[in-house]
Amino acid sequence: MAWLSENERRARAEDVTRDRAVLLNQTLLTAVALIAMALALAFNQVRVATPFITGATILFTATGLAVLVPWKRLPFWAVGVLPLADIAAITELRAAAPDAGLGLLWSFPAMWVGALFGMAGVIGATALVAGSYWFLLAMDPDQTVSTSTVLLPLVVAALATISYLGARRAHAQRDLLENQSRHLQHSVDRARRQEDLVTEVLDAVDFGVIRITTEGDLVVTNEAHAQLQGTVEGAGVDLPAYAADGTTLLEVEDAPIARARAGDAFENEVVWYGAAGEGRRALNVTARRLREIDGADAGTIVVTRDVTAEEQALRARDDLVASVSHELRTPLTSIIGYLDLALDRGDLPEAARRDVEVAERNAERLLELVSDILAVSTISRRGVDFSVHRSTVDLSEIVFAAVEAKMPKARDRRITIDTTRVRSATASADAHRLRQVVDNLLDNAVKYHRDGGHVIVDVGSDGGRVHITVSDDGPGVSEEETPRLFERFFRSDAVRNSTTHGSGLGLAISSEIVQAHGGEIVVDTRLGSGASFSVLLPAVEEGAS
Repeated sequence: MAWLSENERRARAEDVTRDRAVLLNQTLLTAVALIAMALALAFNQVRVATPFITGATILFTATGLAVLVPWKRLPFWAVGVLPLADIAAITELRAAAPDAGLGLLWSFPAMWVGALFGMAGVIGATALVAGSYWFLLAMDPDQTVSTSTVLLPLVVAALATISYLGARRAHAQRDLLENQSRHLQHSVDRARRQEDLVTEVLDAVDFGVIRITTEGDLVVTNEAHAQLQGTVEGAGVDLPAYAADGTTLLEVEDAPIARARAGDAFENEVVWYGAAGEGRRALNVTARRLREIDGADAGTIVVTRDVTAEEQALRARDDLVASVSHELRTPLTSIIGYLDLALDRGDLPEAARRDVEVAERNAERLLELVSDILAVSTISRRGVDFSVHRSTVDLSEIVFAAVEAKMPKARDRRITIDTTRVRSATASADAHRLRQVVDNLLDNAVKYHRDGGHVIVDVGSDGGRVHITVSDDGPGVSEEETPRLFERFFRSDAVRNSTTHGSGLGLAISSEIVQAHGGEIVVDTRLGSGASFSVLLPAVEEGAS
């Protein structure tokens, strides 16, 4: 049936329906007529035997034709022969037994004709039945005109009309259902095509995709996920999973898929599978929650990508940078030392002294850049804690020391540093690392400020946190660049256009140090309206060890 057109399928369906309707209507009429004829004989209401036998013969013949003739092969109008034969048969039966009420049987063929041929059939059948009924009344002198003379044709007409309306309504409903069925089939076909397309696309990409239901079941996976899953299994046993640093072993419930099944959402988390030296693999995993149109939870989508080569290349780069930076520090320190010794000589000509001072400033700047790069290389790219030696420190002491060291450069450019808001605040921190943070913030505030500017340093506590805030009224940073301030090697337009150049590592290093202390750096800046950087750290009670 799949290769047939819509019209052919409808025609076949109508043919089968027609055969069933013919058989049902004829057999039902015959069954009721048999009962009526049996009652008429039982009550001796048959006056003339010949029309009685003739009517029964016509009725049974029509029933046989309804069973034997393949009506679906004949024209549609051919079916009308049966109800006409039924009307004739009932007319004969009524003539043979006028008092048996057999005229009520005319309702069956009239309803049949009304359903088959519409309003024309209703009118024709009503006229034929009424004519037959009134003809019998006129031919029988014992019959008189009464209410039934008019009521019987009206009842037949009403029943035929009801049958017509019912058939029309059924036909309309059938058309509606067929249209809905076609639309539904088209929707199903379109959804199947889209599903096949999505499946092909998912299987074509090189990253794994998993759909997890709200119950934690995996309902969608692609070939790439199966291949990636194969890389993290050894001899049929799941390999141990490690955090981004490659050394911290993850518990089973902390593995990405387990977390996604539990409802967690995360972005670009790197997980190493397998111990070091065993062909381990690194996977980048992202889990995002899905929502239905009405906002209800629809589960989780997990995207997995093999980043082993990238991670290994980045680690190799960091190792190389650290090695080169470390090797550069020794000769630079020696150069600066000898330049200091040269400047200490009293017999150094003034012109030569100026040249040596330029060389010293540039050597110090180069050493500062190398130190920043070396500091970055010691910190994990994924924010893993590095070496922090904590002790209870007063932040005000660290800030005053940093401000004192920065004052000479500030005075040279007539920049004032206001420390009147510095209050004593205690925190558990690494004083050396925290001094590095304050130095970076003050250095930026002075280095990229205009001459004659103003810098405010604020230290205090607020509930369970302490803060160090460095604010200035300098050029500020645009809204578009603000989210990138803590990226490594990023420099804003204001910095790039400045005569003083930086490495773009100071804020990145400061952010890593603050995060290692369990705190955060918050920035508030607008282009042309200055900038404010706040270091927020957990506070400790004064006197606590």
